Amino acid sequence: MPRLRVNGRTHEVAASADEPLLYVLANELGLTGPRFGCGLAQCGSCSVLVDGVERRACVTPAGSVEGREITTLEGLPQWYAARSGRRAGGAASLPLHPVQQALIDEAAPQCGYCMNGMAIKAAELLATNPDPTDAEIRAAMNGHLCRCGTYPRILAAIRRAAAVMRGAPDGRA
Repeated sequence: MPRLRVNGRTHEVAASADEPLLYVLANELGLTGPRFGCGLAQCGSCSVLVDGVERRACVTPAGSVEGREITTLEGLPQWYAARSGRRAGGAASLPLHPVQQALIDEAAPQCGYCMNGMAIKAAELLATNPDPTDAEIRAAMNGHLCRCGTYPRILAAIRRAAAVMRGAPDGRA
């Protein structure tokens, strides 16, 4: 029975240690950000951050992340607030992570299925590289599949989020 720390809260879960983390997040914790896509860690829909590093939850045994900080799409605003020194007044009062807002602003989501993985990976990228080139963004996002083909909008959203995170309020600097 693993104890998992998800989005800043510790949970006792009934799942076995070898059950995929994705199933525990969805079935026991009711989180809908990470999604089942391929089940083979090839599409990125199930992505989460584990100690700030992207992991594919569909192939990650729940027991392997016990005692580590797991962040899902739902926890990105809190994760960003903590990393950037902003005061968090509770998850409900936090604005979206700049990546989440930029994806909306650039109208990147079509069916929305891939957006969890895109947001998670982009948040990881911008946490380590605040001013990536287009080539660096493309390299980081490689392996995240968008069935609707909105890659140009996703790229624009990541550029916009990076600018906002560097201090440009409109995301254009």
